[in-house]
Amino acid sequence: MKKKLGLLLALICMLTVLAACGNQEDTAGGTENSAQAEGTVTSSESDTSQAAEGTRTIQYLDQEYTVPTDVQRIVITGSMEAMEDALVLDVHPVGAITFGGEFPEMYTSITDQAESIGQKIEPNFETILSLKPDIILGTTKFKPEVAEQLGKIAPFIQVSHISTNWEANLNLLAELTGKQDLAKQEIEQYRAALTTAQAELGDTLQNKKVVAVRIRNGQMYVYPESVFVNPILYNDLGFQVPAEIQAAKAQEAISVEKFAEMNPDVVFIQFEATENADTPNALEDLKNNPILQKTAALQNNQAYVNVIDPLAEGGPAWSRIHFLEAAVEQLTK
Repeated sequence: MKKKLGLLLALICMLTVLAACGNQEDTAGGTENSAQAEGTVTSSESDTSQAAEGTRTIQYLDQEYTVPTDVQRIVITGSMEAMEDALVLDVHPVGAITFGGEFPEMYTSITDQAESIGQKIEPNFETILSLKPDIILGTTKFKPEVAEQLGKIAPFIQVSHISTNWEANLNLLAELTGKQDLAKQEIEQYRAALTTAQAELGDTLQNKKVVAVRIRNGQMYVYPESVFVNPILYNDLGFQVPAEIQAAKAQEAISVEKFAEMNPDVVFIQFEATENADTPNALEDLKNNPILQKTAALQNNQAYVNVIDPLAEGGPAWSRIHFLEAAVEQLTK
């Protein structure tokens, strides 16, 4: 009896040891497999559990966002920067911004599959919800309550409206859509074009005062150094920043008298009819204003109107590429 009991105890001990060894092998195998899985995760994926759930983590302007691994259905609301980036990368959103209920002509190539999700600052939450977006790209101009509401529908990223963040914005959309190579190519081409432009301009305009204004509701507006096309003029092309631009904190109205006092040698004017619906003759009225006619820019025929599409924001990649080309063409005449 004692002999049988001893054999039974020995058998139990043996099984226990085997089970422990088996568990160690499983654990080791699991660790190795996890390491292999982590090795195949892209730099934007934070861990394998997210990958298994079909999500990944990306970084944009020092913030992390959890987004779907495969982004197909994009809604753009409020962010004209994201709209312009979509033009550059040929991304076709399922929902996009309209003006007066219609897509602007400059966005025709990318809005063939899109539904209107409302005006620039007035998103239609119900329509956005019905589109079942994988991700929503909004604007940093949105009020917190609007951003909160959109974040309840789908992963939501507020795209910067500051011009100097144009590369980060373009790379964000590229990261979401797998078009990183195209974004890199466009950025490199812009830099090459800028180098050529700087060589063409040389020192001929070194002491010239160059200003960009936008006409809205019949009023001229100027912008800070980091907004509109100003980074192209002052950072990229190196023109001296006028005091009035240095003093601007946001979009600021400038009177005819103040503009005449500034007396720019060159002025780029942006005038969009829909932004001047109540003052359709504002552009001609300003050009014919006797005070403005005394400025150097008008006297020397160096006031250029809509060298790029008047709805262009000025700062994003599409605006930069086209404004640089158009501005250099005018400035080297």
